[in-house]
Amino acid sequence: MIAAIENLMQVPFHSGSLGFLADIEDSFWFPKQASSFAAEVDWVYDMILYVCLVFFIPMMAFMVWTMIKYTKAKGTKAESQLSHHTALELTWSVGPSILLVWMFVQGSISYLDMRTPPEGSYDVGVQAFKWGWTMDYGAGTFHPELHIVKDEPTKLSMRSTDVIHSLFVPAFRAKKDIVPGRYNYMWFKPTVASEKVSDDVLAKATEQNKGVPWDYDKHQFTPEGYTFFDLYCTEYCGTNHSEMQTAVVVHETQEELDAWIKANSVKPPDMPPATWGNLMYNRRGCSGCHSIDGTKLVGPSFKDLYGSRHGLTSGDEVVVDDNYIRESILMPKAKVVAGYQPVMPSYKGQLSDDDIASIIEYLKELSSTQPAPAEPAMTAN
Repeated sequence: MIAAIENLMQVPFHSGSLGFLADIEDSFWFPKQASSFAAEVDWVYDMILYVCLVFFIPMMAFMVWTMIKYTKAKGTKAESQLSHHTALELTWSVGPSILLVWMFVQGSISYLDMRTPPEGSYDVGVQAFKWGWTMDYGAGTFHPELHIVKDEPTKLSMRSTDVIHSLFVPAFRAKKDIVPGRYNYMWFKPTVASEKVSDDVLAKATEQNKGVPWDYDKHQFTPEGYTFFDLYCTEYCGTNHSEMQTAVVVHETQEELDAWIKANSVKPPDMPPATWGNLMYNRRGCSGCHSIDGTKLVGPSFKDLYGSRHGLTSGDEVVVDDNYIRESILMPKAKVVAGYQPVMPSYKGQLSDDDIASIIEYLKELSSTQPAPAEPAMTAN
């Protein structure tokens, strides 16, 4: 298992590396139908579309015909041909009204079904933040990808740590706004399982992506070899809104999902702390705001960060040591580096002490400086 996880270390996961286009289209209009909602949503859409075409095409044809037939030469006096036909006016008023009510009822049935999670649904916590996702699988297991089970109703309990977001899975035809300050819920039942690519294909892709972000769009499978469905934020939420994307993996069985959760839950005892810290950096969305090559993003770069001195928005100066890093992870708005906005969410309760210690070790590896040792206290002769 250690070797597999270390392979993943070479394929960083962060929102900016996804570059998704869209799920592969299964028809002219939509991607593959992959949930119990999809067929019904597509039927309502097609019904409304074709009803509109039935009215639109004859109306446009009639309009063109009248433009041609009743065109008068320039200077010709206009003629008035006003008339009243009660039966005709009732027909084109009452008839379409009944049709509109029927279309509304059909859409409402689908909408209400999508907003009522079944009892006993598999519950996954979702945290949305600028600009990434964190899925909570319980027992301290967090991951940016959404992993669920085929043919099992799944409920998402969603919250935002900053501004309004919106979770959308096109293949599931499921979308829900995530309003800050409250819990927001949605559910779906996936009907198509993700496939697993061969070991040879995965090994080749891993070698190609060694040392660079994993190219989800190019390979169309995750760093662990699962094909996936796209998940987007569809509510504009700031500068990097377009990068707020992740992958949805549908497992065949609950046992398969449980095995994946177990493999991603805790640091293996024989894994070096810095290696686990690198994994946390990629999994928990740190890479979306903090580069490791010196590039300035939303937050300070992690390159040569440990041991350096930084000015704060308060006017004070701080040395980036173990205590400061821990405080910044748990209470990120306590001491904000000058030149940056206080937008980082708190990871209190989401990262264990071992996770934080591993992240600190990873930052030490990325830095060429170390904090200066404290001066020894003066003693009296």
